[in-house]
Amino acid sequence: MVSRIALIEWLPDWQSERMKLAAYIRVSTDKQAEKGFGLDVQRQTVKAWAKAHGHRIVLWTCDEGVSGTRDAADRPGLTAALQALQEGAEGLVVPRLDRLARSLSVQEAALAHAWRSGAVVFSCDTGEVLADSPDDPMRTALRQMMGVFSQLERSMLSARMRAGRRMKAEQGGYAFGSPPLGYRAHDGSLVADDQEQATLERIRQLRAEGNSLRQICAALENEGHKPKRSTKWHPQSLAAILKRAS
Repeated sequence: MVSRIALIEWLPDWQSERMKLAAYIRVSTDKQAEKGFGLDVQRQTVKAWAKAHGHRIVLWTCDEGVSGTRDAADRPGLTAALQALQEGAEGLVVPRLDRLARSLSVQEAALAHAWRSGAVVFSCDTGEVLADSPDDPMRTALRQMMGVFSQLERSMLSARMRAGRRMKAEQGGYAFGSPPLGYRAHDGSLVADDQEQATLERIRQLRAEGNSLRQICAALENEGHKPKRSTKWHPQSLAAILKRAS
């Protein structure tokens, strides 16, 4: 369930604070919420930040199509990233703190886990996420306020989308978000997409043959099958596809 990417374009070890980091990226189920900040953009953001600061990414983890309001236990990528902090990684880096969580309670739980592991947490847009200090209560208050506003933004977006879907459903149209792999919306209805159906059938076949999710990703890439909403296949998205298909 973990995506490992070997990187070779790092700067020389010119900083005494050079660290081995686990990188975590995520996109939610709401395509509208992720417009302009997909997995590829997030990955490039982290790579550029790490290179600029002289750090080394030793592990990439990803959750695709997973809400930031879910606990780490329901996010294989985040679970793997936090586990890496107990197995050699010195820190965790995310493109933005809202990639870690869109819920204040989830954000604080993930940060606490990282800090208990003795790790440092970085957000590419704001730098190090400083651990709580009894001598600086404003530090905690400001971080949690950011988490509250991120949670509020997510809730308001969800409310607008629900209202739009209700209106669309009342008008007789398809109103359940982006169609899953194998289907497309047409004239207000969900219809099968022949090319995507072929990809879906190939996924089922490869799984039935006993291939792992990572092996299926490689096979689909080699055979030219394209993901529906990404440029690259990810084990987490395949797991969700297979779950729906079953």
